[in-house]
Amino acid sequence: MIVTEILAITKSRYKVVLDGNIQFVLYKGELNRYHIKQGEEVSDEAFQSIFHEILPKRAKLRCMNLLKSRDYTKKQLEDKLKQGGYPPDIVSEALSYVESYGYIDDERYARNFIEYNISSKSKTRIENDLMKKGIGKELIRKAFDELEDIGVEIDEEGMIHKLLHKKNYNVQTATSDERRKMFAFLYRKGFHSDTICRALLLDIT
Repeated sequence: MIVTEILAITKSRYKVVLDGNIQFVLYKGELNRYHIKQGEEVSDEAFQSIFHEILPKRAKLRCMNLLKSRDYTKKQLEDKLKQGGYPPDIVSEALSYVESYGYIDDERYARNFIEYNISSKSKTRIENDLMKKGIGKELIRKAFDELEDIGVEIDEEGMIHKLLHKKNYNVQTATSDERRKMFAFLYRKGFHSDTICRALLLDIT
Protein backbone atom coordinates (compact mmCIF):
# COMPACT_ATOMS: atom_id res chain seq x y z
CA MET A 1 0.00 0.00 0.00
CA ILE A 2 1.24 3.45 -0.94
CA VAL A 3 0.94 6.54 1.24
CA THR A 4 -0.86 8.94 -1.07
CA GLU A 5 -1.32 11.76 1.42
CA ILE A 6 -0.31 12.94 4.90
CA LEU A 7 -2.29 15.88 6.30
CA ALA A 8 -1.55 17.68 9.55
CA ILE A 9 -4.58 17.87 11.86
CA THR A 10 -2.65 19.40 14.75
CA LYS A 11 1.05 19.77 15.48
CA SER A 12 1.14 16.19 16.74
CA ARG A 13 -1.69 14.39 14.88
CA TYR A 14 -1.76 13.54 11.18
CA LYS A 15 -4.29 11.99 8.83
CA VAL A 16 -2.73 9.30 6.66
CA VAL A 17 -4.30 8.22 3.37
CA LEU A 18 -3.33 4.89 1.79
CA ASP A 19 -4.03 4.08 -1.86
CA GLY A 20 -6.27 7.12 -2.05
CA ASN A 21 -9.07 5.76 0.16
CA ILE A 22 -7.92 4.12 3.41
CA GLN A 23 -7.74 6.86 6.05
CA PHE A 24 -6.62 6.89 9.67
CA VAL A 25 -4.91 9.18 12.18
CA LEU A 26 -1.48 8.72 13.77
CA TYR A 27 0.73 10.77 16.03
CA LYS A 28 3.93 12.30 14.71
CA GLY A 29 6.10 9.84 16.61
CA GLU A 30 4.20 6.91 15.08
CA LEU A 31 4.83 8.22 11.57
CA ASN A 32 8.54 8.05 12.32
CA ARG A 33 8.34 4.67 14.07
CA TYR A 34 6.57 3.03 11.15
CA HIS A 35 8.58 4.94 8.51
CA ILE A 36 5.44 6.39 6.95
CA LYS A 37 6.27 8.94 4.29
CA GLN A 38 4.20 10.35 1.46
CA GLY A 39 4.70 8.50 -1.80
CA GLU A 40 6.31 5.49 -0.14
CA GLU A 41 4.99 2.01 0.57
CA VAL A 42 3.81 0.89 4.01
CA SER A 43 5.21 -2.47 5.02
CA ASP A 44 2.82 -5.31 5.83
CA GLU A 45 4.28 -5.47 9.34
CA ALA A 46 3.58 -1.77 9.93
CA PHE A 47 0.06 -2.03 8.50
CA GLN A 48 -0.81 -5.03 10.70
CA SER A 49 0.55 -3.30 13.80
CA ILE A 50 -1.40 -0.10 13.10
CA PHE A 51 -4.71 -1.79 12.27
CA HIS A 52 -4.62 -4.66 14.75
CA GLU A 53 -2.86 -3.09 17.72
CA ILE A 54 -2.53 0.70 17.71
CA LEU A 55 -5.92 1.85 16.34
CA PRO A 56 -8.21 -0.76 18.00
CA LYS A 57 -6.67 -0.12 21.42
CA ARG A 58 -6.86 3.64 20.96
CA ALA A 59 -10.50 3.54 19.80
CA LYS A 60 -11.54 1.37 22.76
CA LEU A 61 -9.80 3.71 25.19
CA ARG A 62 -11.47 6.68 23.52
CA CYS A 63 -14.87 5.07 24.10
CA MET A 64 -14.07 4.27 27.72
CA ASN A 65 -12.85 7.80 28.42
CA LEU A 66 -16.00 9.29 26.89
CA LEU A 67 -18.22 6.97 28.94
CA LYS A 68 -16.54 8.02 32.18
CA SER A 69 -18.35 11.36 32.13
CA ARG A 70 -21.80 10.32 30.88
CA ASP A 71 -23.84 7.75 28.97
CA TYR A 72 -23.75 7.65 25.19
CA THR A 73 -25.88 5.85 22.65
CA LYS A 74 -24.18 3.55 20.18
CA LYS A 75 -24.73 6.10 17.40
CA GLN A 76 -23.26 8.93 19.48
CA LEU A 77 -20.10 6.94 20.17
CA GLU A 78 -19.89 5.93 16.53
CA ASP A 79 -20.05 9.59 15.50
CA LYS A 80 -17.34 10.50 18.01
CA LEU A 81 -15.00 7.83 16.67
CA LYS A 82 -15.66 8.81 13.08
CA GLN A 83 -14.89 12.43 13.95
CA GLY A 84 -11.62 11.16 15.42
CA GLY A 85 -10.64 9.71 12.06
CA TYR A 86 -11.00 6.02 12.91
CA PRO A 87 -11.69 3.68 9.95
CA PRO A 88 -15.09 1.89 9.83
CA ASP A 89 -13.72 -1.54 10.84
CA ILE A 90 -11.95 -0.06 13.85
CA VAL A 91 -15.12 1.81 14.86
CA SER A 92 -17.17 -1.40 14.69
CA GLU A 93 -14.59 -3.31 16.74
CA ALA A 94 -14.50 -0.66 19.46
CA LEU A 95 -18.29 -0.41 19.66
CA SER A 96 -18.64 -4.20 19.87
CA TYR A 97 -16.11 -4.22 22.68
CA VAL A 98 -17.87 -1.67 24.91
CA GLU A 99 -21.27 -3.13 24.04
CA SER A 100 -20.17 -6.64 25.05
CA TYR A 101 -19.35 -5.36 28.54
CA GLY A 102 -22.64 -3.49 28.85
CA TYR A 103 -20.97 -0.08 28.82
CA ILE A 104 -23.41 1.03 26.13
CA ASP A 105 -27.02 -0.13 26.04
CA ASP A 106 -29.46 1.86 23.92
CA GLU A 107 -32.50 0.34 25.62
CA ARG A 108 -31.20 1.35 29.04
CA TYR A 109 -30.28 4.79 27.69
CA ALA A 110 -33.82 5.26 26.33
CA ARG A 111 -35.45 4.28 29.64
CA ASN A 112 -33.21 6.58 31.65
CA PHE A 113 -33.72 9.45 29.21
CA ILE A 114 -37.52 9.05 29.35
CA GLU A 115 -37.57 8.89 33.15
CA TYR A 116 -35.42 12.00 33.40
CA ASN A 117 -37.54 14.03 30.96
CA ILE A 118 -40.99 12.58 31.58
CA SER A 119 -42.14 15.48 33.75
CA SER A 120 -40.88 18.27 31.49
CA LYS A 121 -41.14 17.13 27.85
CA SER A 122 -43.96 15.82 25.68
CA LYS A 123 -43.85 12.25 24.45
CA THR A 124 -43.30 13.44 20.88
CA ARG A 125 -40.41 15.67 21.93
CA ILE A 126 -38.79 12.82 23.87
CA GLU A 127 -39.20 10.47 20.90
CA ASN A 128 -37.65 13.03 18.53
CA ASP A 129 -34.76 13.69 20.91
CA LEU A 130 -34.01 9.97 21.23
CA MET A 131 -34.18 9.40 17.48
CA LYS A 132 -31.68 12.23 16.99
CA LYS A 133 -29.39 10.30 19.30
CA GLY A 134 -29.67 7.27 17.02
CA ILE A 135 -32.25 5.19 18.89
CA GLY A 136 -34.90 3.52 16.74
CA LYS A 137 -38.67 3.91 17.13
CA GLU A 138 -39.20 0.28 18.13
CA LEU A 139 -36.72 0.54 21.00
CA ILE A 140 -38.25 3.84 22.14
CA ARG A 141 -41.74 2.34 22.10
CA LYS A 142 -40.50 -0.64 24.12
CA ALA A 143 -38.94 1.66 26.71
CA PHE A 144 -42.18 3.64 27.06
CA ASP A 145 -44.19 0.42 27.41
CA GLU A 146 -41.87 -0.93 30.10
CA LEU A 147 -42.15 2.28 32.11
CA GLU A 148 -45.92 2.37 31.74
CA ASP A 149 -46.05 -1.23 33.05
CA ILE A 150 -44.57 -0.01 36.33
CA GLY A 151 -46.85 3.02 36.51
CA VAL A 152 -44.58 5.68 35.00
CA GLU A 153 -46.64 7.74 32.55
CA ILE A 154 -46.50 11.16 30.94
CA ASP A 155 -49.04 13.73 32.12
CA GLU A 156 -49.01 16.03 29.10
CA GLU A 157 -52.05 18.00 30.19
CA GLY A 158 -50.43 18.66 33.56
CA MET A 159 -47.27 19.84 31.81
CA ILE A 160 -49.28 22.20 29.64
CA HIS A 161 -51.02 23.72 32.67
CA LYS A 162 -47.61 24.32 34.29
CA LEU A 163 -46.43 26.11 31.14
CA LEU A 164 -49.59 28.20 31.05
CA HIS A 165 -49.09 29.18 34.69
CA LYS A 166 -45.45 30.04 34.02
CA LYS A 167 -46.50 32.31 31.16
CA ASN A 168 -49.34 33.86 33.19
CA TYR A 169 -51.81 32.66 30.59
CA ASN A 170 -55.47 32.77 31.63
CA VAL A 171 -57.62 30.37 29.62
CA GLN A 172 -60.79 32.20 30.66
CA THR A 173 -59.77 35.69 29.53
CA ALA A 174 -57.39 34.96 26.63
CA THR A 175 -58.23 36.55 23.30
CA SER A 176 -58.51 34.57 20.08
CA ASP A 177 -55.09 35.80 18.99
CA GLU A 178 -53.54 34.81 22.33
CA ARG A 179 -55.14 31.37 22.09
CA ARG A 180 -53.80 30.92 18.56
CA LYS A 181 -50.27 31.88 19.58
CA MET A 182 -50.37 29.65 22.65
CA PHE A 183 -51.66 26.72 20.61
CA ALA A 184 -48.77 27.15 18.15
CA PHE A 185 -46.25 27.41 21.01
CA LEU A 186 -47.46 24.21 22.64
CA TYR A 187 -47.72 22.36 19.34
CA ARG A 188 -44.08 23.19 18.58
CA LYS A 189 -43.18 21.59 21.90
CA GLY A 190 -44.64 18.33 20.66
CA PHE A 191 -47.96 18.22 22.51
CA HIS A 192 -50.87 16.60 20.69
CA SER A 193 -53.49 18.97 19.33
CA ASP A 194 -56.36 17.30 21.22
CA THR A 195 -54.52 17.66 24.52
CA ILE A 196 -53.75 21.30 23.80
CA CYS A 197 -57.35 22.04 22.93
CA ARG A 198 -58.60 20.50 26.17
CA ALA A 199 -56.11 22.53 28.20
CA LEU A 200 -56.97 25.76 26.39
CA LEU A 201 -60.71 25.04 26.56
CA LEU A 202 -60.95 25.10 22.77
CA ASP A 203 -63.85 23.51 20.91
CA ILE A 204 -62.56 20.37 19.17
CA THR A 205 -65.87 19.15 17.83
